[in-house]
Amino acid sequence: MKTLLIVWHSMTGGTRQMAEAAARGAAGEVRVRLLPAPEAGPDDMLAADGYLFATPENLAAMSGLMKDFFDRSYYPVLDLVNGRPYATMICAGSDGSNAARQLARIATGWRLRPVAEPLILCTRAQTPEAILAPKTIPPEELRRCEELGAMLGAGLAMGIL
Repeated sequence: MKTLLIVWHSMTGGTRQMAEAAARGAAGEVRVRLLPAPEAGPDDMLAADGYLFATPENLAAMSGLMKDFFDRSYYPVLDLVNGRPYATMICAGSDGSNAARQLARIATGWRLRPVAEPLILCTRAQTPEAILAPKTIPPEELRRCEELGAMLGAGLAMGIL
């Protein structure tokens, strides 16, 4: 059975909800490993057939703990994961595009193959209080995350990704 690794980080719960929804979508098609970024590493990357990276956008960048995961994993798996499929999800207050660009640059260095456009969910949190508040992602947005997970799971299971 193929394995989908979902690596995520969340400070306010939004990205965690997105990652869990994607995992529900992929479950039943593939083995899903849903790991917080501090717990994931090179061995997890090598053991997976495809990836979903989920991060909040903080200060126009991916979160620091997500970057830490990439820092710890990048060179140990370089040239060992070439061609594997990946997708990204970003929980952002307004834009999310810079975090998406950062993730794409790292994935390009690993020679991963993008299989979907970045899923960017905008919470519209713009004040310090709203930015730091716990997030509740609306069901219709969680469905988008679940659909992305289902696509990744089905594609991996069928061998087309």
